[in-house]
Amino acid sequence: MLARAPEWATPFIQLARIDRPIGWQLILLPCWESSALASAVEGKGLHITHMLLFLIGAIAMRGAGSTYNDLVDRDIDAQVERTRGRPLPSGRATPKQAAVFIALQCLVGLAVLLCFNAFAIATGFASIAIVLAYPFMKRITSWPQAVLGLAFAWGALMGWAAVFGSLAPPAFLLYGSAILWTIGYDTIYALQDIRDDAIAGVRSTARLFGDNVRVGVGAMYAGAAALAEAAVLAAHVHWSAQVGVIAFAAHLAWQVSAIRQDDKACALKLFRANRDAGFLLFAGLAAAALA
Repeated sequence: MLARAPEWATPFIQLARIDRPIGWQLILLPCWESSALASAVEGKGLHITHMLLFLIGAIAMRGAGSTYNDLVDRDIDAQVERTRGRPLPSGRATPKQAAVFIALQCLVGLAVLLCFNAFAIATGFASIAIVLAYPFMKRITSWPQAVLGLAFAWGALMGWAAVFGSLAPPAFLLYGSAILWTIGYDTIYALQDIRDDAIAGVRSTARLFGDNVRVGVGAMYAGAAALAEAAVLAAHVHWSAQVGVIAFAAHLAWQVSAIRQDDKACALKLFRANRDAGFLLFAGLAAAALA
C-alpha cells in the first residue's frame, strides 16, 4: 500500500495505521464477539449488517485514535527508536494536518454509529472520555494498558447494545474479558520499547512487571479466559461457544509460554497473533449463533 500510494498520502496512511491492520482488527473483534454472543441469545442468526458497520467503524476509529495518540505523543515518539520516524516527529505531517485528519475520520465513525439504535449510539459516545484520556496515562500511571483496555474492549458492549438496545451481565463479563486480554497483549507489545521508555520516562505494565512479565501477562490472560467462559455460561447459549472459549484460552496459554522478554521480534509476533486468538473466540460464538 505504501509503495503504491501517492507521496502526499503516505503520512496519512501511516498516521491511521492503515498499513498495519492488526490495530483495527483488535478493536473489531470484541464488537463481533459481542454481536455473535447476543445473536446466539436472540436465536435469529448473525447480524451481518451490524458486523459490516462495526468493520467500517473500527477502521475509522482506530485511525482517528492512532492519529490523536501520535499528535499528543509526538515529543515522546521522537525519543523512541521505533517511533521517531512517524509522520509527526519526523516532520512529514504537521499538527494542524493531523487535527483535520482526526476530524474527518471521526465523521466516518459518527456516520456508522448513527446507523444503530439510540441506546447503542449513547453507549458509543460514552467511550469518548476514555479515548481522549488514554495518551496521557503513560505519563502518570504504570497501568496505561488498563486504560487502553477500557477503550479497545468497548466493542464488547456495543455489539450487545446494537442487538438488544440494552446491556446485560453477559456483555459486561465479555467486556471484562476483553479488557484483561488487551492489558495482556499490549504488555507484550510494550516489551519492544521497554529500554527507550525507561529513558523517556514512559510508564507501562511491561516495565512494572519487569522480570515477572510472563507471570503478569499470564494472570491477565487467565482472567480473560475465565470471564469469557463466565459470559458464555451467563448467556446460556449452544455448546459450540465453549469450543471457542477453549481455543481462545489455549492460544493465550501458548503466547505466555513463548514470551521472551528481550526479543523484540518475538514480542511483535506474539502481539499480532492475538488476531487469531480473537477470531477463535468469535468463531465459537458465531457457531452458537448459527446453531
